[in-house]
Amino acid sequence: MSQPREIKSLCDITSFVSVISRGKLVRQLLPFGSLILIICALSALKPDTFLSMDNFMNVLRRSSVNGIIAVGMTAIIISAGIDLSVGSMMALCGMVGAWVMIVIGGTNPQGAALVIGTFVGIVMGLAFGFLNGVFITKLKLPPFIVTLGTMSTFRGISYVMNAGKPYNIPQYKYLNEGVVLGIPISVLIFAVILILAGLLLRYSRLGRYTYAIGSNREAAFHAGVNVDSYLIRIYALTGLVVGIAAMITTSRAVSAQPTAGVTLELDIIAAVVIGGASLSGGRGTIIGTLIGTLLISFLRNGCTLLNISTNVQLIVIGAIIIVAVAVDQLARSKAAIRQTE
Repeated sequence: MSQPREIKSLCDITSFVSVISRGKLVRQLLPFGSLILIICALSALKPDTFLSMDNFMNVLRRSSVNGIIAVGMTAIIISAGIDLSVGSMMALCGMVGAWVMIVIGGTNPQGAALVIGTFVGIVMGLAFGFLNGVFITKLKLPPFIVTLGTMSTFRGISYVMNAGKPYNIPQYKYLNEGVVLGIPISVLIFAVILILAGLLLRYSRLGRYTYAIGSNREAAFHAGVNVDSYLIRIYALTGLVVGIAAMITTSRAVSAQPTAGVTLELDIIAAVVIGGASLSGGRGTIIGTLIGTLLISFLRNGCTLLNISTNVQLIVIGAIIIVAVAVDQLARSKAAIRQTE
């Protein structure tokens, strides 16, 4: 039997008040509010340079690479894992993809050589992510240790491949310069990945099991979830999006750089955590990650416009990570206290 409208309205109001009383609404709106605050502040400080379509498109274009990787990192962190190798993995995927282009098309590859190299670079990301997942699950090692090791390994291979020199691909520009209906290709790819990942986490079995594993791995296992299999899929899919980001980065620089992605994991993890994901697992959203990515991108853009050095930017982002994690831990402690009362 359906409930009368008055009762349903009362239930909705009660739920709303309950959310506010527990601080969840504030926690969820804090990243968005911070993003709006930064945009307003920069609009006031640098209205001519900041409030321009070219600047906004530039921010979105630069956000696309970090945002694409952050989508994968969101799933990993929700599952109570971590991946420190994404920056090194991106460099290696780009180097492998560019090497294939040169092997097929020579010093000035075009057409099919560029397409095949792009495909290989993306597939290599899938393979590297799969490798991370296998090491974590089959060797029973912590994700932090495994990805710390593969971070060094991937970076080392990137340097060895061409004696520390980049592979120059002068014709490989489309993923950076291509435009559809006035929107850069990289931004469109980012948008598509965001939508697919959001649907996957919300409506698929993989998404439900990702949250279940992160909330309580043992309970998920005893409920019949093949935890190892799903963790491998999560890390493999993250590798896949890293491969896509790698080829966009290679196109942006028209070369594959062995130094690409150095310290990139800092920005990626920061974006996910600022967006509301918990490093303890079990919580996080794609929308939150999008907000966190844009917040960091606008913050960096604003620092550049205000002539603030990149070293200071690292300090600011590091401080933001500490504050975001502290807020999360405080909220969890309060929730635990309420449950015991």
